[in-house]
Amino acid sequence: MKPHRAKKELALLPILFIAIALCVGGHFVLQPNYQDSHIVEYALATLPFALFALVIIAIRMAIKQEQDEQDEE
Repeated sequence: MKPHRAKKELALLPILFIAIALCVGGHFVLQPNYQDSHIVEYALATLPFALFALVIIAIRMAIKQEQDEQDEE
C-alpha cells in the first residue's frame, strides 16, 4: 500500500474553493432582485459548464501528480 501524501490533496484545494464560490455565487444571483437581467441569465447558464471545466482540470492535475509520483519510484 502506498503512503498517503497530503501534498496531492492540497494542490486541489484552490479548485475546490473556486467551485464553492461559483455555487454560492450562483445561489446569490438567483435572488428575485436579479431576475430581469439578461447578463445574469447568461451567467447562470454558463455555471454548469464552468463547474464541468473545473472537474476536468482537477482530474488532469490528479493524473499528472499520480504519474509524477510513479516516475519518482
